[in-house]
Amino acid sequence: MVLDQFRLDDQVAVVTGGARGIGFAIATALAEAGACVVIADLEVAGEQSAHQLRERGLQAEFRPLDVTRSAQADALAKSLVEHYGHVEILVNNAGICRNTPALETSDEEWLQIFDVNVHGVFWCSRAFGRVMAQQGRGSIINIASMSGIIVNKPQPQAAYNASKAAVAHLTRSLAAEWASAGVRVNAISPGYIGTEMTKRGLENPQWRKDWLELTPLGRLGEPSEVANCALFLASPASSYLTGSELVVDGGYTVW
Repeated sequence: MVLDQFRLDDQVAVVTGGARGIGFAIATALAEAGACVVIADLEVAGEQSAHQLRERGLQAEFRPLDVTRSAQADALAKSLVEHYGHVEILVNNAGICRNTPALETSDEEWLQIFDVNVHGVFWCSRAFGRVMAQQGRGSIINIASMSGIIVNKPQPQAAYNASKAAVAHLTRSLAAEWASAGVRVNAISPGYIGTEMTKRGLENPQWRKDWLELTPLGRLGEPSEVANCALFLASPASSYLTGSELVVDGGYTVW
C-alpha cells in the first residue's frame, strides 16, 4: 500500500529544537507515523512537549542538547545508540534569527547565529551521520529557509540569510558524500510560517503588508504544513530523494 510507505514504525527520530513551533509539529508528525521521537532541545519546555505526545499514546522523550557544543551532539548520539540500538532520522530544526542591520551587527551576534544555524547543523549531522553510515541507512532533514534563496523584505537579517544559504549548500554537500553509505540528506526551506516568532513580526504593519502581499497564497503557512514535508523526507516514500531542497513558502520565491 502506498500509505504504508509513510510509516516510521520501529524507527528512532531525533528532532533538535523540537520543544515548540515547527520543531514540535515535526516531532508530532513523526510520532504519529510510528517513530519513537527524541526531542533534543536547550529549553526544558521540551520535557512538557514530550509529555504531551506520551499522553496521546505516542512514543517520545526529551533529551537536553545545546547544538553549538559538538561534544554534546556526540554524547547524545552515543547515548541513544546505547539505549535504542539505532537511530534512523535526524531533523536539524534548531535555529535563531536576529533582525539587525548589517552595519549594526556585532561580531558576537554574527557568530551566535552561525553557531546555532550552521555549526549546530554540522555537529549534529556529523554525530548522527556516523551512526547512520555504520547502520547503512538514515535520513537527515535540515531546516533551512527561503531566506537562503532570496533577501527578505523589509526586515534586515543578513546574518540569518547567509546562515540559511550555508545550510542549504551543506545539505547538498553531505548528500553527495554520504549517499553511498545509505544516508540521505535533504532540506526544507519554509517561508513565513505561523509560529509565535512570525506572529510577533506581523505586529509590525509594514512587515505584515509586505510579507502577505509578496506571498502568492496570501497567508502564513502552518507548522503542520512543514511537518508533512518532513514526514515525507523521513519516510521510505522519499527513498530516491537526496540533496533536495523542498521550498514550502506559499509561492514567495516565484517572483
